[in-house]
Amino acid sequence: MPFFAPRAHEGSSVEFPERVYTVEEVHTAKALIEKGYKHRLRVSGSPRFKEKVKKALSLIKTAKHYDFLRTYIKQIIEIGGLTQLREADASIWASNYMVNDPIEAASFFVQKAYQMKDYLEGRLYYDKGEASAVKKRIEFLEALKARTKNRAVKNKCEELLTNWTETTFP
Repeated sequence: MPFFAPRAHEGSSVEFPERVYTVEEVHTAKALIEKGYKHRLRVSGSPRFKEKVKKALSLIKTAKHYDFLRTYIKQIIEIGGLTQLREADASIWASNYMVNDPIEAASFFVQKAYQMKDYLEGRLYYDKGEASAVKKRIEFLEALKARTKNRAVKNKCEELLTNWTETTFP
């Protein structure tokens, strides 16, 4: 059972679409978000997976990105395959391996939330469009590094920032 449950936006009888695939569903989702809609983020998977995701979400809260994440992502689901954004479901499918490092997982979740935002806004969100989401991932790591008091988290952020900033984008 998920440790967060979905809900309708306060003050609105319109619920976020189950899927965000058709033009109408995308327009409904965009309209709700523009009015301040936030998901009650659900996490589905094994107890071990949920605990790892909970640590990543705590880091996202530390960096002050949690409200942004739950604006665009409604669930994080454990899967056995490749970790990916599922745009039509406004969800992230994540493997247990991917969430082993809570800082990597947190920055990945934020990156995918930015890609979901681009998807809803009709911008390129994959291939070359992913570069802007990676830049947001780097900004998240910088924010986490600045806000955390945990020396190990700061050091890991610095390591990841070095790795990400050495990567060049066309």
